[in-house]
Amino acid sequence: MNNSIIEVEHLSAAYQKNKVLTDVNFEVEPGTLTSIVGPNGAGKSTLIKTMLALHPSLTGEVSFFGEKFKKAKKKIGYVPQRGSVDWDFPTNALDVVTMGLYGKIGFFRIPTKKDKQKAMESLKKMGMADYATRQISQLSGGQQQRVFLARALVQDADLYFMDEPLAGVDASTEKAIMAILEELKRKGKTVMVVHHDLQTVPEYFDHVLFLNRKVYDHGTVEETFTESNIVNTYGGNMSWLGKEDRDVVHTTS
Repeated sequence: MNNSIIEVEHLSAAYQKNKVLTDVNFEVEPGTLTSIVGPNGAGKSTLIKTMLALHPSLTGEVSFFGEKFKKAKKKIGYVPQRGSVDWDFPTNALDVVTMGLYGKIGFFRIPTKKDKQKAMESLKKMGMADYATRQISQLSGGQQQRVFLARALVQDADLYFMDEPLAGVDASTEKAIMAILEELKRKGKTVMVVHHDLQTVPEYFDHVLFLNRKVYDHGTVEETFTESNIVNTYGGNMSWLGKEDRDVVHTTS
């Protein structure tokens, strides 16, 4: 019996005439914490958006829990890139998190006191309760990222997609985010994260997917995070990596 909760088969996508994804195939098992890595322009964000029907596909099929996205979407949480969000929108942190409940309560129902309490608990978990009434435009980059993660958490999804949640955040925010992701994993949730820092892959994740328009490899970090996969995915040699990066790769090869 197939244990996978994500199945991607022959997925391709493009922007205008520029093909960004070509014949992407992989499966993801439940309870895993997977990093999606690859060079700039590799299609990492496009992969997530196409899987979640936010960008059209040219070819291929994607299923979640054995169903199409439309039927499974209530089980899925998504944290977009911080740079893709309109932070000038006039709303506060608590309202942003409460929006994460609309998939369950409906867009036309006014959130109840209980809904607001759930949203506040999620903010507390991210250390942002004191900023609940603060306009999101007045928050720092790291604080904004915490709010958006709280918005995803309040959904209580079974599967989470996060697009570079650690990009541009301070060390304490990075630590707080990774603690939450580890907690989700312990609860049996499945998380896929677009990640840019190769050096922290072995420390933060148990699975890795190498992507550069196509999947070069996918599997456990222990077996898959190798120098050959990095060279094949990123191209060229290892000279662009610092010594610490090379050490990390060799010790996990």
